[in-house]
Amino acid sequence: MRIAVVGHICLDLIPHWQVGGLDCLRPGTIVEMNGLAFSPGGVVSNTGLCLRRLGFDPILVGRVGSDHLANIIASIFEQQGMSPDFLHRSSGTTSYTIVLSPPGTDRIFLHYPGCNDEFSVDDIDYSALAGSFFHFGYPPLMREMYTEGGKNLAAVFQKAKDAGCITSLDMAVPDPNAPSGQVDWEEILARALPYVDVFLPSLDELLFMVAPEEYAALRKGSLRLSTALLDRLGQHLLELGTAVAGIKLGSEGFYLCSGARAGTLFGAQWANRQLLSPVFQVTARGTTGAGDTTIAGFLAGLALGQEPCGAATLATAVGAYTVEAAAVEGVPALTEVQARISSGWPRGACTIAAPGWVPGKLGVLVGPKDGSFLS
Repeated sequence: MRIAVVGHICLDLIPHWQVGGLDCLRPGTIVEMNGLAFSPGGVVSNTGLCLRRLGFDPILVGRVGSDHLANIIASIFEQQGMSPDFLHRSSGTTSYTIVLSPPGTDRIFLHYPGCNDEFSVDDIDYSALAGSFFHFGYPPLMREMYTEGGKNLAAVFQKAKDAGCITSLDMAVPDPNAPSGQVDWEEILARALPYVDVFLPSLDELLFMVAPEEYAALRKGSLRLSTALLDRLGQHLLELGTAVAGIKLGSEGFYLCSGARAGTLFGAQWANRQLLSPVFQVTARGTTGAGDTTIAGFLAGLALGQEPCGAATLATAVGAYTVEAAAVEGVPALTEVQARISSGWPRGACTIAAPGWVPGKLGVLVGPKDGSFLS
């Protein structure tokens, strides 16, 4: 089954900044750079490229302009062996991000949403995607997806289900000072998740949307992460309508829970699961793109028909390769990932408070209410 990656796409423009810091940016001065890199960004590019490196042939769907930026994106896709044919060319301007990364300083992003703000259900050729995995990403960065209570986001997923697709959704943290940070995300999720089979937010994205007090604590560094909190969040997502909830936890790994509907979609072993996949040990060079590649690993596991422990393990393994290389390009072929897992690749210690959880297959922790205990 093919995997379609749909939604936010942009072109990252990355000046090679070698000397000096942000204090060099003064009116009337020139700051010399040492070259410029072009890199497609957004979920379509990041998750799509990772799937390609794993050995899949993803269908890439997004909205771009009829401009030079779109031509660059298409050219890079073709160089990576991916077709740009499903990118909808519009009369608008392609989204871009200028990434300022002075030595020893956190990056600053100058982002223009461009065509992403106009993306709609009409940009998707559902007849070409029928029966595929349909993965959509970054509604908070796409205006038409979060306005009107998420009506258009729900329509995107309803049409995908009507086309016989297995659906999944990824998020981004809304800007609290932008319109996307002022809308009711709980309402949007309640509208869309009945049509979403697999929901894959990060912890900070999810807390922003459904648990603002915990999000504030997370930002302050005072949130104590526990499986009790993860279970509460996961069950809430299942009640809103999704069949499988996977929460990306950064350096703590990947949490997975599912309801009865997951058994109908993916087989009985997917029903009523409660799992935590700790990270694999690597020397970390950077986390850019790790969330998108973690999702690519999980989608790969689903597409291959793996059981939950296997899919969760593949998710954390692919994410670990990205952290090790500080880039999506660090992800190798799927056979190499699987060989490293099979060779006994050690996992990091789990520091999450997890009373009653026990080791399961492949080093995944299993919760006390997991369906494997209850069947």
